[in-house]
Amino acid sequence: MDNRKTRFSMGYFFLALLLLIGFQYFFAQSGREEIPYSELKTRIAAGQVDSVRVGEQVIEAVPTDTIRETTGPRLWTANRVEDETLIPLLEERGIPYAGMRVGWFAQAMVWLIPLGLILLFWVWMLRRMNPTQGVLTVGKSRARIVGQEGTGVTFEDVAGVDEAKQETVEIVEFLRTPEKFAKLGAKIPKGVLLVGPPGTGKTLLARAVAGEAGVTFFQMSGAEFVEMFVGVGAARVRDLFAQAKVQAPCIIFIDELDALGKARGSGGPMGGHDEREQTLNQLLVEMDGFDPHLGVIIMAATNRPEILDPALLRPGRFDRQILVDRPDVNGRHDILKIHAGGIQLASDVRLELIARRTPGFVGADLANLLNEAALLTARRDKPAVTMTEVDDAVDRIVAGLEKKNRLINDKERTIVAYHEAGHAIVAERVPTADPVHKISIIPRGVAALGYTQQLPTEDRYLLTKQELMDRIAVLLGGRVAEEIVFDEISTGAGNDLERVTDLARRMVMEYGMSRELGPINYAGSRKMQFLQNGEMSSETRSYSEETARSIDREVSGIISGTYERVREILQADRPVLEVLSQRLLDIEVVDEAELRQIMGLPPRRRSPPEQRIVETPPVTPELSAD
Repeated sequence: MDNRKTRFSMGYFFLALLLLIGFQYFFAQSGREEIPYSELKTRIAAGQVDSVRVGEQVIEAVPTDTIRETTGPRLWTANRVEDETLIPLLEERGIPYAGMRVGWFAQAMVWLIPLGLILLFWVWMLRRMNPTQGVLTVGKSRARIVGQEGTGVTFEDVAGVDEAKQETVEIVEFLRTPEKFAKLGAKIPKGVLLVGPPGTGKTLLARAVAGEAGVTFFQMSGAEFVEMFVGVGAARVRDLFAQAKVQAPCIIFIDELDALGKARGSGGPMGGHDEREQTLNQLLVEMDGFDPHLGVIIMAATNRPEILDPALLRPGRFDRQILVDRPDVNGRHDILKIHAGGIQLASDVRLELIARRTPGFVGADLANLLNEAALLTARRDKPAVTMTEVDDAVDRIVAGLEKKNRLINDKERTIVAYHEAGHAIVAERVPTADPVHKISIIPRGVAALGYTQQLPTEDRYLLTKQELMDRIAVLLGGRVAEEIVFDEISTGAGNDLERVTDLARRMVMEYGMSRELGPINYAGSRKMQFLQNGEMSSETRSYSEETARSIDREVSGIISGTYERVREILQADRPVLEVLSQRLLDIEVVDEAELRQIMGLPPRRRSPPEQRIVETPPVTPELSAD
């Protein structure tokens, strides 16, 4: 038996209404005959009418019994015409007549039916916007509530953020034993703000805190507070805190707080959003209004802390801000172990190696990596995931989907091969560049015709001037190789030149790596932004035109000097450039071992995979896609 509820649809209502009107019209018109007014007067004069009712627009006449018995109509109707001779004619024939008036019920229906249709339409609209709640609950909180049985997530399910977990331990202790803190007069922070890049596990950490403490967990997104109706957001905030006080001790978790807590007045004199600001004001009032000893902890997550209202971040509201950053190599290894629990891995898969090859990946990226590898394995009908599928999944995530069917003419393919070979040779010749892991001329992604993948041997936090200069050299390797071989340049180095210019300008303006300008920052302050792509912000400059010309001169000097340096390297390695390019044209993909063999270099020695390396936070892997 199917117990599914049939969804309400306004189409059913309108269909029933049309059927009702049709039946009513059919029964109302049955037995009636509409005739011209002149014909009605003729029949009155002939004595064929028993009685007449005169309305404002219609005249109804009842035929005599003789006519009705001979299969005639029970009523004649005609449109009324202003005729002064009708009443004298009726009186002359002795036919009774009376006025016809619409009853109060019919008059009421004229107003009630349209009003009822409008009301039903709005009810239907509100149900479509929020099918799970009634019309009268529009101001109620929509928070998803998990009871004291727990969220099903514990700290064992969270990896790669050990410092953030440590920061939340006392929150769990307070929710478990609040009397321990009350005895000492200690006050737990009212609010805990989790900040960090997307995918690092902020929401998972909040659910783990609730699961460890075993308390009720209210989860709601910042965007769910604000609706099209004025005052709804503030009402939902009040209702959420009222429910939390009843369920105390508990945790209120607001995901994507920046959707609700954006700084007031940030839209300028003509901008702003009054409803959102009213909701934010109500949240600030509620955070100030409840007793900290009740055991209500407010947690929130955002990846845009720089746009939050300062009133949210002051002491007494979100007292504690916890950075949930990208994991290091050890953290990535721990995350991979958790996500690999449900995946059939072959014996050659080493999670330590995968962790080394994925610097800059967050927890969501690593979960996606193993899932992509499992999908590739299923597509290839293999019994278990091997390192081949893992490597292919890394390439797909970093460089994009492989497009072997893209048609490229021989000339363009040759240019791409020399371009990527130039990147790889320079990367191996300069002293501080990250080692090359793979070179490919297989098109990937939207516009990448080839790529050279470099993987650092360890996570890095600081970069020296020499290391930055070597990175610029590697990026220029493709452009210089084209110029040396073909005595002409192409558009393939567009992305490389953009990154070279940005890196050189930051060296001069931010890092003070210019002898002429000295250790001065000309770029202005940079706020903590997790969503920017690394480009320099377009702020109003605070330096003169003379300084601007000096900056341009220094940037040009760094790039042109490195360009000549790269030219010397590739001129000296011209035979290697030819051999490597031809090899790429033959097999399309060259790995690290074959590259070093072609260049006459010994195999690179690495530390054993089992060795755990504790390093600084990671830097995104270098990838040149042209």
